[in-house]
Amino acid sequence: MSDSTARQYRRIASLKDADDFANYIAHLGLELNFDRELIKGKDAPLQQPFQSGGLRIGNRFCILPMEGWDGTGDGQPSELTVRRWRHFGESGAKLIWGGEAVAVCRDGRANPNQLLSSDQTQSSLEHLRRTLVQAHQQRSGSSDDLLVGLQLTHSGRFARPNRKDRIEPRILYHHPVLDRKFGIEPDSPCLTDTEIEHIVEDFVRAAVRAQNAGFAFVDIKHCHGYLGHEFLSARPRAGKYGGSFENRTRFLREIAAGIRRDAPDLLIGVRVSAFDLIPFRMGDDRRGEPEKFVAPYPYAFGADESNPLRIDLTETYQFLDLLDELEIQLVCISCGSPYYNPHIQRPALFPPSDGYEPPEDPLAGVARLIEVTSQIKSRYPGMAIVGSGYSYLQEWLPNVAQHYVRTSQVDFVGLGRMVLAYHDLPDDLLRGTPLETKRLCRTFSDCTTGPRNGLVSGCFPLDPFYRQHAEAELLKIAKQKLKSTPVR
Repeated sequence: MSDSTARQYRRIASLKDADDFANYIAHLGLELNFDRELIKGKDAPLQQPFQSGGLRIGNRFCILPMEGWDGTGDGQPSELTVRRWRHFGESGAKLIWGGEAVAVCRDGRANPNQLLSSDQTQSSLEHLRRTLVQAHQQRSGSSDDLLVGLQLTHSGRFARPNRKDRIEPRILYHHPVLDRKFGIEPDSPCLTDTEIEHIVEDFVRAAVRAQNAGFAFVDIKHCHGYLGHEFLSARPRAGKYGGSFENRTRFLREIAAGIRRDAPDLLIGVRVSAFDLIPFRMGDDRRGEPEKFVAPYPYAFGADESNPLRIDLTETYQFLDLLDELEIQLVCISCGSPYYNPHIQRPALFPPSDGYEPPEDPLAGVARLIEVTSQIKSRYPGMAIVGSGYSYLQEWLPNVAQHYVRTSQVDFVGLGRMVLAYHDLPDDLLRGTPLETKRLCRTFSDCTTGPRNGLVSGCFPLDPFYRQHAEAELLKIAKQKLKSTPVR
């Protein structure tokens, strides 16, 4: 981070009391609320069970799915993967949203070490779930109110199934900005309708395996630039999977129908990027700036076509209406993509070593995502809505989380990278134990820099296990090399 950035944006740890936090939010002109005092004991809002129909989940914390880049070549979990899932179970959270992004076919893997759903890996996925549940029982005493799902994914445009340093895109249409940004040639083939039909079958088979492995639900991933998300912006695509809103959501509808046919007892969830913005790039001062574009820009779902730096939730609400029609009530709200506009999806003061510096105070990204989630919850009160973007709040995470759950603006507080550094934060908070501030994620982004350099993903700065890991020194070397690379 440059000196100018450090001077402009205050670190969360420097906001020592509620007045300081409130004044800084006001200074930034943000709509972000919080409770000044935390409620403890049986009346604590975050402690309350969630009840909807026959669904009961024991508290309001959710573990979000992550990719560890540490599975085996054939898609099995490694000891590092098992350790992470054990930590998810120990976290105290009662909703586990996938734990891990699991590819439904080899060509759809985001990296050669991503977990894969296949007949050969089903027993190992079952072992992961059982490890998590056992750890949860040991820490919490009961798993009766624990809901564990599995996120199913196809990486589409960002697939790297064979080499960590070589993208092998499976695209739905040619995107004028992303094709240029990621070196996709104009004659690179798009997925055919027949190939898409086969991918639909892959999702359904993976869902059946998940049910057989004991998972309560699957997430049909529609976020972060991956295949499901790209369908939502496939306006330029011809044929039955592109153009109209009905065609662009056919992929989801066919998967849901297949799951209801072949695994009728399995719940379905969807994690969706509720809005997207224009891709960003590194400017001459290393700060992020929007890519050049020509309006109208129809390639960002949930954005204004006349100005893709503005949110437009018109089609987002259409999509949520569809989820309601399909009786999909588990919905996790995210936004954008870590590949091309990470500051809106994963706000961080310290970007990955090859990433641009934040073009806005990261609190603005947090506030934007929380506000959109609040609007969605208000419009769909019957859905179980999981929020994202809370990790950057650090010391103030409990206060913000309590406010939005207490005021029914979200049902669950989702935690991702925070649990790599401080996996049992929910348990500490629910028990009334003071937070271990030295374990709070400070968004150093080493969990992203590592994989981008072919290494495993973990919290190298704060987790003693990863600090002593063999790849910690390799990460230091890679960061130093990237730090000395001139801006292109």
